[in-house]
Amino acid sequence: MFERLKEDVNSVFHRDPAARNTFEVLTNYPGLHALLFHRFCHWLWNLGLKWLARTFSTIARWLTGIEIHPGATIGRRFFIDHGMGVVIGETTVIGDDVTLYQGVTLGGTSWSKGKRHPTLGNGVVVGAGAKILGPFEVGEGAKIGSNSVVTKAVPEGATVVGIPGRVVVKRRDEDSVRRKEMEERMGFDAYGVTEEMPDPVARAMRSLLDHMHVVDDRIENMCKALRKVNSEYQNGEMPPLQEEDFDCVRDDEPSKR
Repeated sequence: MFERLKEDVNSVFHRDPAARNTFEVLTNYPGLHALLFHRFCHWLWNLGLKWLARTFSTIARWLTGIEIHPGATIGRRFFIDHGMGVVIGETTVIGDDVTLYQGVTLGGTSWSKGKRHPTLGNGVVVGAGAKILGPFEVGEGAKIGSNSVVTKAVPEGATVVGIPGRVVVKRRDEDSVRRKEMEERMGFDAYGVTEEMPDPVARAMRSLLDHMHVVDDRIENMCKALRKVNSEYQNGEMPPLQEEDFDCVRDDEPSKR
């Protein structure tokens, strides 16, 4: 019992930099309180004391703002950050090292009995306000973006955003590698957000980077051809890219760099 409690407290430190000490975590983290209540309620539920389990879970909701049905199955090192408004349904199954943020709903879409809530694999992260609805599986290591509405299975390691939720595929082709090299030369990181979140501004920047790369290749080929035609041709160096020229595309202030 105490070993599991120690593990739960340590998981808070690992995932919340605001946590300062064990006493603060034990007394001021409603996500931890809700989890401890649930473990007791789940034990009562499995003993067949279902009314008593529901009563204690209702008390936990009053105290923490987090509603976890006592029939839900939750793994180790489960962490709810902030927690207000989180709802976890009866047939939900949650793996190890799962993180939920405030306003998350793990709900059902059917009034029939049986499995009607989602199953979350190990290491899943669900952003604030996201809704995962239905008896399907969210694969290990998947990330659900804030305010997304997910109604179908999610593959392992995938990122889901939008309404309805859609899987964002990370391309690992030759163009993406060359684009990354160009970004590093410019001091601009278009992937800071857009690798997982579709930002239209950063998408436009990626298109410009692709175009610039094609232009660079053509100029280099032209210079090689000119050197073959005229051995006296001098290939002048391109002007270097200055970091301060790209201050306009950075979010941070110059004084903070």
